[in-house]
Amino acid sequence: MKETQQRLAEGKVKYSYGPYNKFNKTEQWIRLTEGCPHNCPYCYEPQEYKIFKMPPIRRREVKIMDMNFLCKPQANNILKELAEIRVEGKVVYYDFVCGFDYRFMTEERAKLIKAARVKKIRLAWDWAYRDQIKLKPAIDLMKKVGYKQPSQIMVFMVCNWKLSYSECCLKLDMLKLWRVMVADCYYDNQLPPNIVPIHWTHEQIKSFRRKCRVHNRCVRLGIDPDMIPNNTN
Repeated sequence: MKETQQRLAEGKVKYSYGPYNKFNKTEQWIRLTEGCPHNCPYCYEPQEYKIFKMPPIRRREVKIMDMNFLCKPQANNILKELAEIRVEGKVVYYDFVCGFDYRFMTEERAKLIKAARVKKIRLAWDWAYRDQIKLKPAIDLMKKVGYKQPSQIMVFMVCNWKLSYSECCLKLDMLKLWRVMVADCYYDNQLPPNIVPIHWTHEQIKSFRRKCRVHNRCVRLGIDPDMIPNNTN
């Protein structure tokens, strides 16, 4: 962590480094924009906005890597452009892997996202439990435009950060009521199983990861599969 903080202080840490365009036999990964106005203490995205030229789309499955795509004034026009793209006469499906900021979600944008054939919606709930009153309207908008299946909407949640374990558990309980899945993301880009305790303990990290796994199975199935008796007949 100290090394990351030093690199951040020296301006060497960023999430986005200009345009990106790579593909394999089945998928393509692109970056169309960078920049975010929030300057959150757990995020290394530059604040300066940049818009990049749409690369040639070669695959029908495209993962878009932009951070806070919706904060850009050009977002609506880009979504319209994505919707019109075809590969060999066939439609393209998109996935915004870094998710959408609910603070920039509108009904018009929700409709444009659906029209662009974005397969799964990811929204970030990184701050306090009380922000549920701001997040829920964005979730309702996505359901209204057609993302009705529990597997189609997921919420990102920063863990092992200054927001406490107990508050994150409260947020998880609320997501159960909404039947919305969760992706637990760990501070400083740490990935399991090599998560170093920073603001949480090792036991809290392990416990929360298990809670999230159980939560997602319950959301998808409508019941905790661990509670289903084994059929021994």
